[in-house]
Parts: sequence; C-alpha cells; structure tokens
Amino acid sequence: MALRKPPLYDAYAAEATFTEFGGWEMPVEFDSIRAEHTAVRESVGIFDVSHMGEIVVSGADATELMQRLASNDITRLSPGESQYSAITDESGIILDDTIVYRLPEGEEYLFVPNAGHDEEIHDRWVDYRDQWNLDATVENQTEAWAMVAVQGPDAAATVDRVTDVDVTSLSKGDVVTAEIDGVESLTARTGYTGEDGFEILCPTEEAPILWSAFEGDCTPCGLGSRDTLRTEMGYLLSGQDFDPDAEPRTPYEAGIGWTVALDTDFVGRDALAEIEAAGVEETFVGLVLRERGIARHGYDIAVDGDVVGHVTSGTMSPTLGEAIALGYVPSSLSTPGTEIAVVVRDQEKRAEIVSTPFIEDN
Repeated sequence: MALRKPPLYDAYAAEATFTEFGGWEMPVEFDSIRAEHTAVRESVGIFDVSHMGEIVVSGADATELMQRLASNDITRLSPGESQYSAITDESGIILDDTIVYRLPEGEEYLFVPNAGHDEEIHDRWVDYRDQWNLDATVENQTEAWAMVAVQGPDAAATVDRVTDVDVTSLSKGDVVTAEIDGVESLTARTGYTGEDGFEILCPTEEAPILWSAFEGDCTPCGLGSRDTLRTEMGYLLSGQDFDPDAEPRTPYEAGIGWTVALDTDFVGRDALAEIEAAGVEETFVGLVLRERGIARHGYDIAVDGDVVGHVTSGTMSPTLGEAIALGYVPSSLSTPGTEIAVVVRDQEKRAEIVSTPFIEDN
C-alpha cells in the first residue's frame, strides 16, 4: 500500500530526509536531529504533524458519546478547552491516547488519534454510537486538515506575530479560532515537546500558506527531534510504549492513571476500577545508563543477571548528554535510585531508575 503524504510534502521535499511512520511518509530531519532538538529547547521550531488524525464529533449526544469512549471526564471541558485522555477497551487496555478539544463553537469536539489510527478509531466511535442509539455525527476529517506544531520558549511571541488574536493570553490547553496570513485556523496551546507551544490546524489546501507564515522565524524540525524531545519528557509513544497487541498496557501501568475518571461510565471503566484497587505488577519508569551505551526499544532490563523488564524507548539525550530510556519494571523496583542493568549487545550496562520527566517541564 502506498504511503500517505502530508499536504506540506512539496513545501519541504527538497530539504528533508523522510521516513515511514504510521503509514505516512514524514520528514525525519531537515538539518540534524541535535540541531532541531536544540532549537526547540532554546528558541523555536516548527513541525509538520499532519500525520495525526482528526475526528470531529457533533450533535445532541456528542458529549455523551465522547464521555463513554474516553477515560477522562469530558464534561469538565468548557468551549475552547482541551484534555488528554486514553481510549481503552473493555479490559482497560489502552488502544490509543488522544487530545480532546471542545471547540470554541460549543457542543462540538475534535479529537486527535495517533498516526494511522484514524480509521479504526472513527469506526469504533460509529459502532458504539449506533449500538447506544445516540444522536451524534462522527466525521473522520484527517484528510481535510493539516497540522503544524510551533514549539519552544519563543513559540508564543512567534505565533502571536502572525495571528489576529492574542495567543499569549491563552492558558495551556486552550484552543481558539485564529486567522494566520488570511488562513482561518484552530490554534491550541498544546504540544508534545515539554516546551511552550502551539498546535495549529488549517484546511489541507491552505497548508503551504500556513507553513510560509513561519518561514525564517522557526527552525524546521522532523520526527527525529520530536522523538528525542518527547522521550526527555517521558511522554508515551503509541505503538511503542503501549500497543494493544505488542505492548498491552493499562493507564495505571503506563503512568497515566490520572487520565482515568472512575466516577464516569466509559468502556473499560469497571476493569480499571478493579486494577486501581489491586495495584499493578509492572510500572512505566525512566532510567539513565551509568555506563557507555544506548538502551533501545526491546532491550532487556535485568537485576543480578535475571531479566525483570524491558525498554520501550531509548535515546541519547541531547539536552543532558546522557543515555536515557523508558520501559517497564516490576513495581517493587520502580523507586527512583534503584540500581538495575540494561542488556546492550549481550552486555549488562549499569543503570538507575529515575523520575520523569528527565528535564524540567516548561
């Protein structure tokens, strides 16, 4: 099957190196991962994140449908606010994680599944809507929208210069309708880097205008630096840190139990109530290698020669200059300061459990 191309592909095709991700052909780097990473941590970078899904839910029962299929309490959202949530199956296993936006217009929602998940998540919403006989329209608008992320300590000033609204006054998670160089967009103070930033959606055909509005002001960044940035924050990556088939995890195991509103009625709620009461056997943790080496996805975590867990994400942190990783270990070994080892090319490398994020959250 041919890879999907983002609407901005032609705008930077000559500048970027590409990779396959979630069924999309996406830029992995423009200059270098380290340079792009540093730009976001110290100034401002721009990412094309049009590979993310966009599903719009509207109608009289839109809130009920969202509430019954997302783990967080959707009813707490006012128009113009957003919320991080998990999507779980009946046994409490995470199918995907998502940001849910209650659009400024009122009783209408846009939520963002991860790359390549838009069709299956759309079908899930439609199937349950029909099963519950709810009055809601569910539209997969992934092909209709482009999305860029402007991230970094200078992001607010950069975005504010090109918008017709005061984005500097937005709180974290807020979303507004804004015009950028004549293009009407949804501008949200959200991101996946740990820095201040904005994720901006516009109609697909107007994406090149949006990208051009930031040329010269932002460093173009690819998925490589997006991965090192999110790893430094300890953020989950769908399909790697959790996956319903290859890495089945509940929100409590994955460290996002705070997204679970047990006083609401959603698919997976009863199973998660039992898990929350009993506790989990394994926990998602951060770790730092204390010997030369890099922990990679799938590497074993060991104690006294016995395998006790595994790495799900790992990299050399450009900010810290240390090899960092994320993974699962028995809950009894999850206390920061616990000494463990990571098996790198058949050699045990000394490592230590640490708190996440690895760097300060801005």
